[in-house]
Amino acid sequence: MANPHHTAVLGAGVIGASWTALFLAAGRSVAIYDPADNAEMTVHSYIENAWPTLTKLGMTKHGNPNALAFHRDPADAVASAAFVQESVPEQLAMKHALYAAIEGALDSDAVVATSASGLMLSEMQSGWQDPSRFILGHPFNPPHLIPLVEIMGNHRTTEGVVDTAEQFYRDVGKVTIRVNKEVPGHVANRLQAAIWREALHLIEEGVASVEDVDKAVSAGPGVRWAAMGPSQLFHLGAGEGGITAFCERYADSFHRWWDDLGNPRLDAALRSKLVDGISDVSQGKSTDQLAAERDARLVGILKATRSS
Repeated sequence: MANPHHTAVLGAGVIGASWTALFLAAGRSVAIYDPADNAEMTVHSYIENAWPTLTKLGMTKHGNPNALAFHRDPADAVASAAFVQESVPEQLAMKHALYAAIEGALDSDAVVATSASGLMLSEMQSGWQDPSRFILGHPFNPPHLIPLVEIMGNHRTTEGVVDTAEQFYRDVGKVTIRVNKEVPGHVANRLQAAIWREALHLIEEGVASVEDVDKAVSAGPGVRWAAMGPSQLFHLGAGEGGITAFCERYADSFHRWWDDLGNPRLDAALRSKLVDGISDVSQGKSTDQLAAERDARLVGILKATRSS
């Protein structure tokens, strides 16, 4: 029988290690499967770095960073786990092979969620004999800090499984949304893809530098978006008239902007502009240093928004 406080993480890359840190902080035990020889060392290092940040957020009060075990066989990892988070590389054949390896070892009540961002739930379901307890549970990187999880089931999903997953994610500190219709990229990735597409267009056309386009987001709408989503914010943008007045007042402007948005491609020339621009902004800092800066800022944002 599954232990309700025991989880499994399949795939211990950046996403899987981050999930592990979160589950441990929330008081769960974690069984990890990853075939890489350095997986154990990598995960321990990730947890060691993430734990102080999670502690600052008050998320480790019931956690134990040592409540984990590593397995070379994925079937052993999922045995007795009530919740399984799969985060192996997004290669359909690899995922199907993994599902075949674990399906017979799963507890009958276990939920398996995939972190996949680029693959469709229906594509992955074909790797199961019975996909009724397999769902989408897509996080935003890094999962131990960014609250969002996108959850999706479909007509092949047993009633109540999505509810169970939603409750689990909420219990470990996540904010969930439900994806009601299958589309490539789900919801949040499509939104950020739309923003980045126009950011690249502005860079490509020489309207602004990489640094200034990023500043335009992080020091402008990005600050507001941390408080509320775009539709709610626009509802506030026209005073007492709300979203009705906003649409009436600004429809022509938005239509003009939408008609003028670009459709760039990540060709060699644009990639070169991006690389040069990021190099200028980074000022020689390593990706680890920049990630630490990002996480420190995220802690401040999360503390402010959680207290509201």
